[in-house]
Amino acid sequence: MIRTLVTPQTDTLNISLSIPKNYVGKEMEVIAFAKDEGMKNATATKKQVTFTVLHVENKNYKFDRDEANQR
Repeated sequence: MIRTLVTPQTDTLNISLSIPKNYVGKEMEVIAFAKDEGMKNATATKKQVTFTVLHVENKNYKFDRDEANQR
């Protein structure tokens, strides 16, 4: 991975990278964005959580440990 931080002083910036030998011949993606981009006005989204409660009659249920442990 190559990571370089730059602060442009004009609206044009020429960038040159030294590519590691193991990157030669591989497709690479170059992305440019401001370091704080996407973080402004970031408000935590409150998630709505709901639960469904099921009721099961278990008066006649008998747990069989051997059956539960069978593979």
